[in-house]
Amino acid sequence: MIISEYAKFLQQHNEELLMRKTTPLKLLHVWLKSVINKNPKTNVDKIVHKEILYCENINGDYLIVGKSDSGRVLVKALIEFSKSYENYNHAKWKEITERAFYE
Repeated sequence: MIISEYAKFLQQHNEELLMRKTTPLKLLHVWLKSVINKNPKTNVDKIVHKEILYCENINGDYLIVGKSDSGRVLVKALIEFSKSYENYNHAKWKEITERAFYE
């Protein structure tokens, strides 16, 4: 459920990802920050608020940690999904550039 919401967020930024302007890990930070900085209304928002601690300093450095064992599992799953999505997009980018090269 939570990864599904994050995947929807990534799909909204698919053009930026394919153009290599950002990465899924950078967008994870953006997505978590937006979820945590609003009042939780949906179950996804409530779970993220309860399970994940997001801290950012004035320099823009941030830290994402699980507040409990299940929170740590959730953070790990989000990071692994980000890496997987990055690999998928890299393969798509490579296919697009190779196709353009041979045309």
